[in-house]
Amino acid sequence: MTRTPPTALDLALVTAVGKHGLTISPTQLERWRTQLWLPRAADSTDPETGEVRPETVQRAVCLAEASKPGRSISWLGWYFWAVDDTPESATRLRATVADALERPFRRVGVDMGHVPVGDTDEAFKARQEMAAGMIRGRRCPKKDLDGALREGAAEAGFDLPPSRSVSNMFHPALMDPGARMMVGGVDDIGFEDLMDAWATASPDNTEMVEKIRDAHRNAALEGIDMFAQSPMAGGLRGLIRAVQETDDRLLCAAVQACTRGNGALGILLMQRAPDEPEILRRLMADVMWDQWVRIGGFAPILGMVGEAAIAMSVVQFLVIPGWAEDLQRYQALMDMLLAQPAA
Repeated sequence: MTRTPPTALDLALVTAVGKHGLTISPTQLERWRTQLWLPRAADSTDPETGEVRPETVQRAVCLAEASKPGRSISWLGWYFWAVDDTPESATRLRATVADALERPFRRVGVDMGHVPVGDTDEAFKARQEMAAGMIRGRRCPKKDLDGALREGAAEAGFDLPPSRSVSNMFHPALMDPGARMMVGGVDDIGFEDLMDAWATASPDNTEMVEKIRDAHRNAALEGIDMFAQSPMAGGLRGLIRAVQETDDRLLCAAVQACTRGNGALGILLMQRAPDEPEILRRLMADVMWDQWVRIGGFAPILGMVGEAAIAMSVVQFLVIPGWAEDLQRYQALMDMLLAQPAA
């Protein structure tokens, strides 16, 4: 089959990207357009000058930097879909984010389409067995991101704000209730069972656990079940439902905010904080360190792990009251830290 010669636009874009020290081909450009990561040819030039739009060049540069043989550009593509905010890009986002939530479960043999529902003894037992199978033989990291950073700071004699959560999000005591909650929702675990797990995971922070218990008890006295109002109330099914049922524009806004935030956070933690530890102190002092960074905000790896983390952040943006505003405020903090001259 005769290959269509590259257009003048494609050649101009290849040349423009080459000025940034990167090599791409017209075939790559067409592939990126097919994926809706790059604007259509008709939208790529300035109608008055006929020149390639700077934003098109910049997007092609980003794609070229992220493109490696045998590796997907992962959630970077989500960002471009979210920025474009078209019905087509929103459709792709919806399917991709939902798949990113479910894929880790499929990899350990849990097909949510086959998870029994209902409150019968048989259905409950089957869900418990599925949850147990998810974590069987799983090795839990001794430290999460927060713990590793705190250990390094302690060795350097640098004080950090006290933790407001468990010392290790991956503590073995949290794996069983976490798996049961994801498979069957909060109805499959008891609140006290979860609090006991938190207490085991945080033996040095009993005050935090008791504050949580008290908050739930006080709410219960007012007829409010805070446990049932959790974003995890419906388990993985509920998370996926939140993505599937949300408005296109809100979904795009959520993905754009979470991917942009992750990019800024990655630069601060990986490039700036090692030489400017005060940045870490500023980031940890905010409640969003525990509400976002530790449970999905920092996803430096392009691939399944990073995609699942971003997807969890998107769900938090969509379902937790005030969370989107908190992320916006935290983004302003990160932008301010990034704008400061590097040490």
